[in-house]
Amino acid sequence: MHKVSALPDRLGRYAVRRRIGVGGFATVWLAYDEQLDSPVAVKVLADNWSQDHGIRTRFVEEGRYLRRVDSPHVVTVYDAGELEDGRPYLVMTYADQGSLADRLNGDGLEVAEAAEVVRQVGAGLQALHDRGILHRDVKPGNVLFRTVGDGGRGVRAMLGDLGLGKALDVSSRLTMIAGSPSYVAPEQAQGETPGAAADQYSLAVITHYLLSGQMPFHHTDLSAAASPGPPPPLSQGGRSYPREVEDVVRRALSPAPADRWPSVAAYVDALLAALGDRVGAPGAALVPWQPADPEVTQAGARPSPLPTERPLGDPVLPRRRRGLVITACAVALAAGGVGGWLGFRALDDHVTVTDARDVLTVTVPDEWDGSVAGDPWQPPDSEGSFPALSVGTSERWVDSERGQGVFAGIMPGDDLPDQLPGHPECDEHEEPVEDTIDGDAGRTAWFSGCPGGVTVERVVQVAGNRVLWVQVRSHDRATATEVLESVDTHGL
Repeated sequence: MHKVSALPDRLGRYAVRRRIGVGGFATVWLAYDEQLDSPVAVKVLADNWSQDHGIRTRFVEEGRYLRRVDSPHVVTVYDAGELEDGRPYLVMTYADQGSLADRLNGDGLEVAEAAEVVRQVGAGLQALHDRGILHRDVKPGNVLFRTVGDGGRGVRAMLGDLGLGKALDVSSRLTMIAGSPSYVAPEQAQGETPGAAADQYSLAVITHYLLSGQMPFHHTDLSAAASPGPPPPLSQGGRSYPREVEDVVRRALSPAPADRWPSVAAYVDALLAALGDRVGAPGAALVPWQPADPEVTQAGARPSPLPTERPLGDPVLPRRRRGLVITACAVALAAGGVGGWLGFRALDDHVTVTDARDVLTVTVPDEWDGSVAGDPWQPPDSEGSFPALSVGTSERWVDSERGQGVFAGIMPGDDLPDQLPGHPECDEHEEPVEDTIDGDAGRTAWFSGCPGGVTVERVVQVAGNRVLWVQVRSHDRATATEVLESVDTHGL
């Protein structure tokens, strides 16, 4: 796990605007290059990994790999450096249209759009392979989009996050068992020496997902990915494709690398040819789907409005209190021999993040860190700003049926709100439960049968004149409970 630092003013010579995201090893910030008048993304190694030589080396290598590739479909590294505390950072392209994971959590893609994404990602992968570099973690969260062209009317797909990347000529001597289980190739999951065909397999998983609307595999761990079995057909759920398209994708998903297409470029060419008239002109299918942000800053996702019309009490000094609940983060880091070669596995099950003022923390499953915002918010019927934290699968997690996430915010108030947000979109509404949480008065309400699973609302009187409001949306109640109970406050 790594705790996200508070919002810094600057990273090197770059003025920081907001946090974009956080993972197991690094935090990515949206910053502004004042000299070149341009937004950039700055990726900073987490402080708790700064003394780990292996992790630090991988971080720096990512920048070197990216600099070796000249492709519009691979994220560009503009600069690199070290902070005063010695942590390295990389300055990269800012993806103002988010990631493919964000898009899949929203409206999805049409066939022509899906084909264009595969074409562009395939071009990026082929460029990496031509320079002797494997990506080894091709998944929707690592496919990024940015606006391009005159007036930003087009969108370009780029591959990012080469944290698991490895030079092809080194892969035979150092094998890393890593990657996202549902996207990783069988030979990579088995700890064998991966080649370019492993990246092709991952791209084919994405292709299947985009065209069919369903993941071909749902592996919970790498052992399951080692023996995936045959994929389901693309033609399902009202979608229909000719046999030629099915055959192209199925070949790229062959368990044996030798049975796949000879290269990523060959796979993409065959796919586009099989799709025929359903594919538009190159570059014509992708248009911006997120509004332009002239100030290069966006508020994080906010939950359903909290209905409260009661008057706020006079400010009083908050009393000191212990945190709500402290939950351990499960992080596995193991090293050992694999097939005669050195094996390295780094699996982050959860990540812990904090707001910009270091008042709130929450621990979430790592697949929830698609969008993190920790800027202060203005609660309903109040003046001024207060600590808040939003973490979710995408910036629109509160509006998407597939979205999962948590919002925690501090509000002024010397008693609990009379009402909690209602959710008419949910089938079942449980009566709110009055309870005591770490010695403080609280109220919790559960909603089930919601479009995305379950929703839970909680308010807690965390100080004499402060109320904590938490909203969690999850596919299942167990995960929602885990996240809800992990919310922690500091300094109140």
